[in-house]
Amino acid sequence: MRLLSSRTTGATVSLFYEDLTYKDLVDWAGEEHVERATLETVTDWQIPTEDKAVLVEVGVPHVEHLVTRACFQTEAQPTLQTNRGTLLYRLTEEAKAGARWFFGAEPGTGVVHHVAPDGGTRFANSSVVLWVQSLHHYGLRIDTSDLLLNADWHEEDNVLAELKQLSEELKEFDPAAFDGDHDFLWEEFLARWLW
Repeated sequence: MRLLSSRTTGATVSLFYEDLTYKDLVDWAGEEHVERATLETVTDWQIPTEDKAVLVEVGVPHVEHLVTRACFQTEAQPTLQTNRGTLLYRLTEEAKAGARWFFGAEPGTGVVHHVAPDGGTRFANSSVVLWVQSLHHYGLRIDTSDLLLNADWHEEDNVLAELKQLSEELKEFDPAAFDGDHDFLWEEFLARWLW
């Protein structure tokens, strides 16, 4: 594990990818599919400094079926409404079947939730830093694994084993995203991947 020191904020960010950068995201997602927040946008957000730093310096990749685009809110106070009555900082959007899904971060903690069109939430990751890293790991793995890229050409058991390994890797990075009393995004998303 390497620590990335933020040039803009002086924060220290724990990364499970050594030297993870904006370029790393661009290398697999393409420059047009990685968006970074401006420092001005996130300066007044009430989330941990390291979470702000990763949004500004590394960015957020577009990931099929999860993130169509980053849509960092410009307001200092959270605006993304959930059906629990809480507000989150809006990070991204995914448009599908005429509905919009979002990722949002909790004020104070930076915990990231996936928000359904009806405001229902699923726990995604325990920080924005871990969420960006999970998106990167998931997207990179999907885009470079022959078993997953060409699932229809492989034995289902082999593909399922690859998905299980990916799930274990994501769990190792952020155990809270798989354990506890939450409704989890990654576990369900990976389980439905083949459908």
